[in-house]
Amino acid sequence: MIGNINSAVLFIIIANVLVSMKGFNDYTFLNRYKFQIGKIVSGEKIRMLTSGFLHVDWAHLGFNMYALYLFGGIVAGILGIPNFLIIYFLSLLGGSLYSLKYHKNESFYSAVGASGAVSGIIYASILLYPEMELYLFFIPIPIPGYIFGVGYLLYSIYGMKKQIGNVGHSAHLGGAIGGFAITLLLNPSLFSANMFMVGLLAVPIILLLLFGDKLKAL
Repeated sequence: MIGNINSAVLFIIIANVLVSMKGFNDYTFLNRYKFQIGKIVSGEKIRMLTSGFLHVDWAHLGFNMYALYLFGGIVAGILGIPNFLIIYFLSLLGGSLYSLKYHKNESFYSAVGASGAVSGIIYASILLYPEMELYLFFIPIPIPGYIFGVGYLLYSIYGMKKQIGNVGHSAHLGGAIGGFAITLLLNPSLFSANMFMVGLLAVPIILLLLFGDKLKAL
């Protein structure tokens, strides 16, 4: 399996594993580089990037890196390594920016994980390869990629509102928005190749941008 992995995807996975392992064993290191609203607002903007390479435990790390392995090769294979890296890092920052905006009044809100970046890669891969079929552990039949993409964002919107679990749903959303937008900018032919799919995947994003600020009041 490792023999077939794209070199850029492998590099990102190794970086996440090494930085996360350091954080597992050194809470001071984790605390210094995790995403935290108060620290970022006070000037420590680097946390918006470094937090994306930290994870809380092996399960958290493993899930994100497995998803990156599954979807990252599609993006790198179709768009090339430079564009894969652009989408990955801009999605990471997109997740951090949306989290910063949504939790701006919660100075002690903190988070870690590559979920924003990985969400962007997942959404990019669905745009590039919408006919893909996914198998989930609890569903014995294949799910079309675009159904998974829309459902994933809708669940994240619900999870962000209800604060379900110790999960950075806002980072998922910001990352997916970043991956969607950057992929279309890098490959505008997708508009003409599959306008329906682009529009379908855009629906939850448009709803979020229009009504996201009202979620907390509902």
